[in-house]
Amino acid sequence: MEKEGKTCIHCSSILSQEEGTLVDGELLCRECVETFCNTCDHCGETIWAEDSISDEHTFLCAECYESHYYRCESCGRIMHEDSVNWCNDLAYCDSCFEDLDDDIEDYNIKPDPIFYGTSERFFGVELEVDYGGKDNNYAKQLKEIANAIQEHIYIKSDSSLDDGFEIVSHPMTLDYHTNEMDWETLLQTAIRMGYHSHQTDTCGLHIHVNRSAFGENQAEQEEVISKILFFVEKHWSELFQFSRRSKYSMNRWSARYGFEKTGKEILEKAKDSSNGRYVAVNLRNYHTIEFRLFRGTLKYNTFIAALQLVDEICNVALFSSEEELESLSWSEFVRRIEKPELIQYLKERQLYINEKVIIEEEV
Repeated sequence: MEKEGKTCIHCSSILSQEEGTLVDGELLCRECVETFCNTCDHCGETIWAEDSISDEHTFLCAECYESHYYRCESCGRIMHEDSVNWCNDLAYCDSCFEDLDDDIEDYNIKPDPIFYGTSERFFGVELEVDYGGKDNNYAKQLKEIANAIQEHIYIKSDSSLDDGFEIVSHPMTLDYHTNEMDWETLLQTAIRMGYHSHQTDTCGLHIHVNRSAFGENQAEQEEVISKILFFVEKHWSELFQFSRRSKYSMNRWSARYGFEKTGKEILEKAKDSSNGRYVAVNLRNYHTIEFRLFRGTLKYNTFIAALQLVDEICNVALFSSEEELESLSWSEFVRRIEKPELIQYLKERQLYINEKVIIEEEV
């Protein structure tokens, strides 16, 4: 392919006659190709990452995807046309086709939310568990624990997991999660079944918060959201330590937007982000924002502490001015916290006034 031009269109670095890759007619250096582009797994063409269609295993250009591929209706995995199983005109991968009539729902299912508790702020949980099997009987038992009186959770397929599923809660207040929903029994049962969450390379804990808790209209909501983003970027090193994620995992599944002088600037950067939902605070959902910082866990105290931290971040964004947030140190932030589970976890991660405690193993 003939190269045109002598500078990278993105970073303006000087290229030799033999260097450079054309992407949509624009010449890029090797570093920019590696940073901003993917290679289509079908035709081999170099394409902009933001234009690629992908799952956890496959990257495709739009033309190849539309001509030769489908997404599994259940888990979302991309499949070549030769590997599709059809049922009622819907496409399924081999694994999901075998499990159509079980207690593990399709990945794309979105039931009408049922709200539990009395508050303006609700939290929806997505907890990924792996290594114990995509087992219909286990899923049924976990649902029986959580849904004995009311429907609190449902369970979904997830193509990012090796041999497990995703436990999804309906929106609940923090008090309801802590005092009414029997998370402790559910998590202990999952451990006895052989599931892991922290001790995997695949699992995350995602927490959704309803946007309506931040204001009556979009302008009010975005004012608070911008301060949430500012807090997250300002205290990124502490939140990374809290998250238990590796650097690779954080960059892959919950990347940062990057620090700016104001929350409003970070919010504008977030709106233009090409990382999709794989960011620390995902703003792509219409009704919620999603905190994707946390590695998965089946340890009850850690699970509750993550919910409580999100609640505290929302509080500080709601009730602090931009100037107060700018001057707020991490030690001042944690000194205000009164929630015992969160204090315990902060001590375990050495994020609470340098106080050390005995740490129980994560699962």
